[in-house]
Amino acid sequence: MSSIERMEYVNISGPAGLLDRTLRVISDSGSFHIEPASKVIAPSEDSYVPHDDDPYAPALAVLADISSMCGIKYSEVPCDSLKNASLQRMFKTVNSIKSRIAKKSNDMQYASDRLNENEQALTQVEHLMGLDVDIRSLMSCTSFRVSFGKLPKDSYEKLSYYEDKPFVFILLSDDDEYCWGVYFSPLSSAKETERIFESLYYERVEIPGFVHGKAEDAVKNIREHIEKYTKRRDDAQKALDELIKENKSVLCEHYTRLTELHELFALRSKAVITGDRFDLVGFVPKRSAEDFRKAFGELPEVGVMMKPSDKFDAISPPIKLRNSKLAEPFGMFVEMYGLPSYDGINPTTLVALTYTLLFGIMFGDLGQGICVCLLGLFLWKKKNMRLGAVMTRLGVSSAIFGTLFGSVFGTEELLVPVYRSMGIDFLPFRSMENINTVLYGAIGIGVAIIIISMLVNIVVKFRQKDFESSVFSNNGICGLVFFCALIFGVVSAFMGKNVMKGLYVPLLIILPLILMFFREPLGCAVAGKKFRFENGVGDFIASNFFECFEFFLGYATNTLSFVRVGGFVLSHAGMMAVVISLTEIYPHASPVIMVLGNIFVMCLEGLLSGIQVLRLEFYEIFSRFYDGSGRPFVPVKVNFGEHPENT
Repeated sequence: MSSIERMEYVNISGPAGLLDRTLRVISDSGSFHIEPASKVIAPSEDSYVPHDDDPYAPALAVLADISSMCGIKYSEVPCDSLKNASLQRMFKTVNSIKSRIAKKSNDMQYASDRLNENEQALTQVEHLMGLDVDIRSLMSCTSFRVSFGKLPKDSYEKLSYYEDKPFVFILLSDDDEYCWGVYFSPLSSAKETERIFESLYYERVEIPGFVHGKAEDAVKNIREHIEKYTKRRDDAQKALDELIKENKSVLCEHYTRLTELHELFALRSKAVITGDRFDLVGFVPKRSAEDFRKAFGELPEVGVMMKPSDKFDAISPPIKLRNSKLAEPFGMFVEMYGLPSYDGINPTTLVALTYTLLFGIMFGDLGQGICVCLLGLFLWKKKNMRLGAVMTRLGVSSAIFGTLFGSVFGTEELLVPVYRSMGIDFLPFRSMENINTVLYGAIGIGVAIIIISMLVNIVVKFRQKDFESSVFSNNGICGLVFFCALIFGVVSAFMGKNVMKGLYVPLLIILPLILMFFREPLGCAVAGKKFRFENGVGDFIASNFFECFEFFLGYATNTLSFVRVGGFVLSHAGMMAVVISLTEIYPHASPVIMVLGNIFVMCLEGLLSGIQVLRLEFYEIFSRFYDGSGRPFVPVKVNFGEHPENT
C-alpha cells in the first residue's frame, strides 16, 4: 500500500572547523534533506550565514572552456588519487591541459580558416579561366573601373539595351543560372555603370589578395594551398584527438573532485555559524535515522539531535512517497499534480487501481493490449522511462478487458469458440450490442469512485481535525449522505419504485443540504471557534445558496462525466469495425489495412484514453480530497550532470 514516509527533524551542531567534513558525511549518507538553518535559529550578534566566494569556480570554469573547445563530455569517475590534492595543484593541472589543447585547437582552426579561404577562392577563380591576363595587375588598374562578378542569365541578355553606355562586359563562363565575367568602365562613368549593373542584380565577386597571376596559374596555386592546408588541418586534428584521449581520464577525475567540492561548498550557505560552532538543520526518513546517526561515528565532536517531525512545526517536513512495486510508476501522476501535505494521504495506490481499471475498460482489446504492454516493457527496461512501466500495467488491463469483450485486434469472433468450449454463454460481452449496459455501467463505476473519493476526504479531514470539510462540506459526511440518497432515489425511480416519500426526503436530502448551507458556522462551532458574518447576513445567505446549488449541479455533472468511459468503449469498437470493413472492401490489401488500422487506433485511442482518464483522476477524484501542497524530499547529493561544462 502507499503511504507517506515519516520524517525525523535533525539538528546537527559542531565546531566550525568541522563544517566541511560534516557536509561530506551528509552528502555520502544520501538521506539528508537540508534546510536553511536560519529558518530555525534566531539571529544574534555573533551569528552569521557563510556566503564566501566559491574557490572552486575558477577551476570548473577552466574545465568548461576545455569542454567548449573540444566538445569533451565529462562523467563521474573514481577520484581517490585527488582526495588530498590541493586546489592549487588541481587548478595548475587543468590549466596546463587547457593551454596544450588550446594550442592544438588554434593550429587546427588556423588551418581550417585558410582552407576555407582557398576553397572559396577556387570556386570564384575557376569561373575566370578564360581571362588570359594577370588578375592582380588587372585589379590594380587605375585608368578604368574593373569588377569581377556574375549576372543572372536573363539579366545578361538585357545588356544589349545598354550598348550606348561606356562600359564593356566580357563573358568568361556560365552555368545554369549565372553568367560570370568582368566589366570595364571609365572612371568618369563608374557610378552610372555601377547603378546599371545593380539594377541587373549583378553580384560582385571579391578576389582574395593572395590570388595573382593568370587565372589558370592562380587555380593551380590555390589547389596546392588547399592540399597543404588540408594536410595541416588533419594533422592538427589528429594531434588534438590524441591529446584529448591522453588526458580524458585526468580531466574526468578533476571534474568529479572539483564538482564534489564545489557543491559541498555551496551547502555552507545553509548553515548558521555562532561563535566557533555551526548548526545545520534538515530531515531524514525515520527508517534511515539510526544509520544516519551512526555515520557521524568518526566525528564525535559533532552532535546529532533528532525528534519526530510531528513535534516540530517551525518547518513543514518534505514529502517522500512510499509505494508498492505495482503502484510506484503511477507516482508520476501524483507528482504532476503536486505532492500531498505531510498530514495528508498518498493517493498513488488509488490512482494505480482506478487509472488501470478505467483505461483497461476504455481500451479493451487483447491483441492491442499485449502490444501496449510489450512497448511499455521496452521503454521501461531499455529506456528507463517511468511511463513505460505505466504502459506495461495498462496493457495488461487492456488485454484482460479485451478478453472479456472478445476483441483481438478488433476481431470479435476469435474468442467465441473458446468461451463456448468452456460453457460460458454470456461472454464475450459485445459492447456495440449492449450500448445501454455500457453507458449505465460507466455511470455506476463513476458513482463508486466518487463515493470512495468522498470517504477518503472524510478520513483525511478528520485526521487533520478539519470538521467543516469532513462533516459539513459537499465532500464530507453531509455531502456523502445527500449524494447517495439522490443516486438511490434516481435508480429506484428507473426500477419503478418510489422511495422519495415519508422521512426519506427530509432526513436524507433536505437536512444534509441545510447542514451544507451552514457548514462554516457549524464547523467553527464544532472546533470551538467563533464565527463572524464578515460581509453581513445577506451576503452569507446569497453566497451559500448559490454554492449549494453549485454542489447539486456538480454532483450531476461529475457523475455524468464518467459517461465518457462508456463512450470510449463504443468508439474503440466502432473504429475497429471501420478497419474490419475496409479489409472486406479491399481484400487484396487486407493485411496492410489491418496492420496500419490497428497502429492508428492504438496511437489515437491510446493517447486519448490516457488523457481522458488522467482528467477524471485530477478533476473528479483529486479535487475531492487532495491539496497537493507538499514539497519533495531532496536528499543532499552531488549532481554531476547539472553543470555548464557538462552540457
